[in-house]
Amino acid sequence: MNHEARPLALVTGASSGIGADLARELARDGHDLVLVARGVEAMETLTRELESIGARSVIIVADLSVQGSAAKLVQEIDERKLSVDVLINNAGFGDRARFQNADADKLSRMLQLNIVSLTELTRLLVPKMMERGRGKILLVSSTAAFQPVPNMAVYAATKAYVLSLGEALAHEFQGTGVTVTTLCPGPTKTRFAAVAHANDSVAFQRQGGLMESSIVAAQGYRALKRGRRTIVSGLANTIGAIGARIIPRSIAATIAGSLMAEPTPSSTKS
Repeated sequence: MNHEARPLALVTGASSGIGADLARELARDGHDLVLVARGVEAMETLTRELESIGARSVIIVADLSVQGSAAKLVQEIDERKLSVDVLINNAGFGDRARFQNADADKLSRMLQLNIVSLTELTRLLVPKMMERGRGKILLVSSTAAFQPVPNMAVYAATKAYVLSLGEALAHEFQGTGVTVTTLCPGPTKTRFAAVAHANDSVAFQRQGGLMESSIVAAQGYRALKRGRRTIVSGLANTIGAIGARIIPRSIAATIAGSLMAEPTPSSTKS
């Protein structure tokens, strides 16, 4: 790829949802793409779409829930002599279950993807951005980051880590030309709820519906361009995030737990 006239953005979790929509935002704004995910067919379809609006893409199939995968990804980027100007750390997943019943392997992969690979990928790409004196990083967290979430305890904790990391790095990187923005979506129309077994939760059945991933991506990308440190998508989610930081943690946890509670047997009867 010769992208000298166009900055290059790397997007993880680019096969669908917010990741794919962020890739579209970047392409429309003059970027070429490195698309990273496990699903090659979806990325090939997205690549054809992006080409129609003038963006060239490289597809790299990678499972970032596997230990060492971030380093392998950066090695492949270096071997292809690609220079990443924008990093979109979007890949992640959750699982709704009581902690003692959670699948141990799934929890391990979640920690690896949501925390370890996100951190390693950022750490490996930042030095070259700083050498050039420019770069933009978007970390995708969640409104789950603002309070403990019973029934999704580990997922919420991983997203609290992402939010804390992003806010700290944004402060550290002042004056370097590299900005860090943390995007905190609420319940959104993506595959997240299905993967997390949360489709029937109050959070994903709420009155007023879920946010469109394209709207979340557009808000996140605007914040990234402006160098904002944190962006919560949607007015209702913003109010909720502010409230979670004001009220006692025990009350916030009770409310969050009720939104993600598993249905009682009586509530599932027709």
